[in-house]
Amino acid sequence: MPQELRAVEWTGTGLALIDQTVLPHRTETVDVRDVDTLVDAIQRLVVRGAPAIGAAGAYGVALALIQGEREGWTDGEILTAVSRVRGARPTAVNLMVCVDRATSRLPEGVEAVLEEAAAIQREDVEANRAMGVFGADWLLDKVRLDRPLRVLTHCNTGALATAGWGTALGVIRELHARGLLEVVYADETRPLLQGSRLTAWELVQEGIPHYVQVDGAAAGTILRGEIDAAIVGADRIAANGDTANKVGTVGVALACADAGIPFLVAAPTTTVDLSTKTGDDIHIELRGEDEVLEWGGVRTAPAASRGHNPAFDVTPGRLVTALVTERGVLEVAAGQVPGEYLR
Repeated sequence: MPQELRAVEWTGTGLALIDQTVLPHRTETVDVRDVDTLVDAIQRLVVRGAPAIGAAGAYGVALALIQGEREGWTDGEILTAVSRVRGARPTAVNLMVCVDRATSRLPEGVEAVLEEAAAIQREDVEANRAMGVFGADWLLDKVRLDRPLRVLTHCNTGALATAGWGTALGVIRELHARGLLEVVYADETRPLLQGSRLTAWELVQEGIPHYVQVDGAAAGTILRGEIDAAIVGADRIAANGDTANKVGTVGVALACADAGIPFLVAAPTTTVDLSTKTGDDIHIELRGEDEVLEWGGVRTAPAASRGHNPAFDVTPGRLVTALVTERGVLEVAAGQVPGEYLR
């Protein structure tokens, strides 16, 4: 995969977003020049992944300012538009953190906001590179085998989900670069098959051997001894280490605990929300029922059935063997919780 791949790119007049709803069959970009289009893109998962959404949100502050000047908005209307971007997806804390950071530069004008957004992108790539090294080093120290590792991942955490390189997939890429990765099991991942469509696409570009498996197969694959470690990302991490990630993650963590293998979470410190004390305080986004009750627009469930479609679940910190950030590794299950070590 070209290292310059960017899910979010400022063009000089707006945002170019890789449309992740049409991959892997087509590679297209969405041109975003107004707040309505950006909010829609975030909510439809055109752009997704906590760090990528954060970068898009930061540029969204600049879009609000540019649109406001173009359409004669008041300062209050510009701030309302910024608030809409900030609240477009409520679970991923990176969006709020990055929007707030860019908003702090609003009084200095659009160039200052764009400068801040570009810094957010640059820092995320640097953080991801550091995470890849820290995570790979930690895993190789903990899982001492005379062969390359077999790892499982859930959802998409690569360049498509970040400003570049990737979080959990960045660790996997680092292992592959060292010649110490045998195979990846990529869970297909609800709600929009981010694993089978996006993670698998990135793995193909890298030439990394992999299997795509249904989410329900993950626990069995782990318990059969076919996995040496699981590596996942996160959308929000509470102060006690409880971790919100794409729905299905907690089942992977439970299976890893039973099998006695590492469950590693890779995420930048911007994903750690120290104001959220536990996972009970994390808002879990509920998506539309049709994603559960229909397939390809055709109803598959009885007409009277209701659909329960949480986009995320919360893995208790006691099941998180370790959290790797750009600062290093915390062994959360052993008591090294973010609220004590990342202030």
